[in-house]
Amino acid sequence: MKKLIAGAALLGAVTLAMAQAWPTAKPIRLIVGYPPGGGIDFAARTVQVPLQEALKQQIVVDYKPGAGGMLAATELTRAAPDGYTILLANTGPFAIAPYLQRKMPYDPLKQFTYIGQISQGSYIAVTRLDHPARDLKEWVAWAKANAGRVNFASGGAGTSTHLNGELMNQAAGLDVTHVPYKGSAPAMQDLIGGQTQLLIDAGTVLLPQVKGGKLKALAVTGPKRDPQLPDVPTVRELGLGAMEAVGFQGLVGPAGMPREVVDKLAAELAKVLAQPEVKAKFAGAGAEVHSQGPTGFSAFVKADNEKWAKLIRERKLELD
Repeated sequence: MKKLIAGAALLGAVTLAMAQAWPTAKPIRLIVGYPPGGGIDFAARTVQVPLQEALKQQIVVDYKPGAGGMLAATELTRAAPDGYTILLANTGPFAIAPYLQRKMPYDPLKQFTYIGQISQGSYIAVTRLDHPARDLKEWVAWAKANAGRVNFASGGAGTSTHLNGELMNQAAGLDVTHVPYKGSAPAMQDLIGGQTQLLIDAGTVLLPQVKGGKLKALAVTGPKRDPQLPDVPTVRELGLGAMEAVGFQGLVGPAGMPREVVDKLAAELAKVLAQPEVKAKFAGAGAEVHSQGPTGFSAFVKADNEKWAKLIRERKLELD
């Protein structure tokens, strides 16, 4: 018994020593599951420099795009839980895509360590400039009047843009056809060109197009109006409250990370997110800094999983 106690004490001392030394051994690898230039990359780049300055250790962004972010998430489950490999998590691969598989590639609630939430933001429903609808309520009425001839675009099957369209179908009693693209950029181009009629995507993607006069904003899906689009109503204001949704971004690691490392990383991340210049960068991109520690972030993701998993079951959605 004494040997067991001594062994446990030694293990605890070693873990504490590792945590106190972290992150001095080597650079931290920050995995991004999407190509450079998108909203997830924006979040990673926004926190990268101030966070590495706070930790006094280099943070290297490592792009691992594929399968809507699931390839990167799957890779993270195989990484050592030592704090030197983390990932910029977001809604698609951590609350939606796994539930669209016949066999889940990983369990988003059990196979990761949740470190801290970074931001959340409304999605924006947009259409082309010459569309007759002035807001999403009018667009829904138009879609019902043109049943069988209406579609919505997405950045790919299983993405948040896809599920937001399905949520609209359910909330508004529509059966609008889903047209998936390989990313938000081609989806936007075909919407502008008139091949599709609606896209519901993140502000980091759509705000430049709306402000540049290329697309018309019909509604935002968050609980309050976007300060960047003060004249655009929320879905709840339009009587479509069941469409309310926000996208999240945050840092996660492999399961089993030492608590001391998680707490240190979470604390430094919170300090970075409190910086006015960091908040301003996210606000300018249509997102809102939403700093939460491990417990709050984990609870938020759990609730989001329940929301999207329920929709997927009810709509009988499945990826090929």
